Amino acid sequence: MLDSTRPRSSRVLERTSLIKRRAPGTDRQEQLIAANIDTAFIVTSCNQDFKVARLERYAALALEARMTPVIVVTKTDLVTDPQNYIDAARAVSDMIDVVAFDARGDAPRTKLLPWCKPGKTVAFLGSSGVGKSTLANALLESQSIETQTIREDDAKGRHTTTRRELHAMPNGCLVLDSPGMRELQLTDAAEGINDLFADIQELAAQCRFKNCQHDSEPECAVLKAIDEGVLDSDRLRRWRKLMAEDAFNSASLAERRSRDKAFGKMVRGVKKLKDVRK
Repeated sequence: MLDSTRPRSSRVLERTSLIKRRAPGTDRQEQLIAANIDTAFIVTSCNQDFKVARLERYAALALEARMTPVIVVTKTDLVTDPQNYIDAARAVSDMIDVVAFDARGDAPRTKLLPWCKPGKTVAFLGSSGVGKSTLANALLESQSIETQTIREDDAKGRHTTTRRELHAMPNGCLVLDSPGMRELQLTDAAEGINDLFADIQELAAQCRFKNCQHDSEPECAVLKAIDEGVLDSDRLRRWRKLMAEDAFNSASLAERRSRDKAFGKMVRGVKKLKDVRK
């Protein structure tokens, strides 16, 4: 909040939302992706890119940040019947809207505009080649963002967008175009995961034992739901994987932050000692 007459009295406002992940590699750092986003358009396409597990990761990330996630299924023109893709996307969570279309023409503006209100900020998230920049251009009513076609052999993108850029729509909505992420390791996202898998959480509350691991315990409501066909066993497996990954990454990064804090304290102590000796 800039105070132009007294710049030193200016203050930094608290973030309303934050997208972050564990940075690729083994350095135990977290990478901040974007802040103050109202709606996250999670983009996938009707080809080899479509993976439910990946959609769940992005959705958990958005829910943890208290953003509104919307799954956008593009390239419906590539398949005879895109309904299977749409149904699979809707199965991710009944809390998340799903829109599907061919990105050519007016469909992107028509179907995405309800979330692109003046004063709001939206972001396109997803792999390279799913059409994020094409959708951003459609909302901006321009071709200012460079795009490329995907590789035909494996439907992978070519990383046309190499940095995050914020663009203004004619109506005053801001659009964040971001590079595709090959690796999305969750950290500090337990609440988002629980929100995404609310169906499993609700079943777990009905188990006989509070610490039920949903493995072989008697009177396990989760296992009963799987036996009765109410819950997909693959969904339970993906939930377990995300929870374990998040717990491990969160602990690793907490350890890193604690070590860095202790090191900083030691450095300040040494500097203070030197100042005293002078």
